[in-house]
Amino acid sequence: MRFVLELVALVCFGLWAWTSAPAPLRYGCVVAVPLFVAVLWGAFATPDDASRSGRTVIATPGPLRFLLELAVFFGAAAALYAARSHALAVTLAGVLVVYHLLSWDRVLWLLRH
Repeated sequence: MRFVLELVALVCFGLWAWTSAPAPLRYGCVVAVPLFVAVLWGAFATPDDASRSGRTVIATPGPLRFLLELAVFFGAAAALYAARSHALAVTLAGVLVVYHLLSWDRVLWLLRH
């Protein structure tokens, strides 16, 4: 489920880039913005995180990683809202709240590491 939400987040950033960028730059921005988010997402990780390989490029404390995850996930909902997809943005935000409540054990693990 988490992987699907990550892919949805990247698509949301791409949609926002498409609607926000000037016409000549749209195609480049649609690729660059999600790629930038994905690189940040992948580089900053908490060592020994079971939801990942356990390896990391930049070792990040769990609470900081949790804030990064919230920024990416809920930033995707905000990007949808900014792209004038209000109903989808609110739906995604609701799904994200439910997801984080159901994955409370991972959230607590991150906050402790």
